[in-house]
Amino acid sequence: MNLRSDAPDNAESEMVSAEYVLTLSCPDRPGIVSAVSGVLAERGCNILESQQYGDRDTGRFFMRVQFAAEQENGENELRAAFAALGPELTLDWRLHDTRTRPRVLIMVSKGGHCLNDLLYRQRSGLLDIDVVAVVSNHPALRPLAQSYGLDFHHLPMAPGGKVAQEAEVLALVQHYQADLVVLARYMQILSDDLCSKLEGKVINIHHSFLPSFKGAKPYHQAHARGVKLIGATAHYVTPDLDEGPIIEQEVARVDHAQGPADLMAVGRDMECLALAKAVRWHAEHRILLNGAKTVIFR
Repeated sequence: MNLRSDAPDNAESEMVSAEYVLTLSCPDRPGIVSAVSGVLAERGCNILESQQYGDRDTGRFFMRVQFAAEQENGENELRAAFAALGPELTLDWRLHDTRTRPRVLIMVSKGGHCLNDLLYRQRSGLLDIDVVAVVSNHPALRPLAQSYGLDFHHLPMAPGGKVAQEAEVLALVQHYQADLVVLARYMQILSDDLCSKLEGKVINIHHSFLPSFKGAKPYHQAHARGVKLIGATAHYVTPDLDEGPIIEQEVARVDHAQGPADLMAVGRDMECLALAKAVRWHAEHRILLNGAKTVIFR
């Protein structure tokens, strides 16, 4: 959809464009799309992608718009325009410059499959993120991280040392200016305090199709119950253990002939897929929170 009305005839005279993503939610009412489109049209912006959803149960409206804007207009002007529109529509909005790649800190324990998958996808250009460092409570995956040229921080979890260890984690998040923390099979529970300080900035991969089979040895539990579907769940981390808003779930069909080791192998693939999708959608600003749920504009 092209909202520009004064595009120059001479291509050489066109301004260089920057791309932005606007995400918003507000109480649903007529005129929201028109108001947002009007702000963009008045500033010569070109809408590249637009998606919206009205939740009839909650009465809230959600929208994601990706658009190109002439740099001459400036991000500050766009922000001022949406700030002025905010009170009228009670907007909760964010504006993201697509040239700014999210800085991601990955935390892991001993299982390296999700870490390796994320690093491969990032290096291959499949994930538009910058992995800034790897943190682990075990040293085993140092060679993997360093093979990608990443800093590796071994922060062991000593008995009674959770507060001190998490203080170091938070210091690293601040040092690397990380926008997102990914728990890529990090087998420690984050404290309520750390969850609150990093609210909305931590994604976890859970080794089951939540809410089933929590705790230790989930695949052994699944095998003992004779399940026919196994899966993995990527979700935002909150103080409520494994109860944060779900982003993505992957499932695979299994049968009686597959033992716990077979289920674990299938589960590892599901974990990698679910986590990679969740990180990509977060990085592309496609996820909006809707209470305890998520709205995802794929």
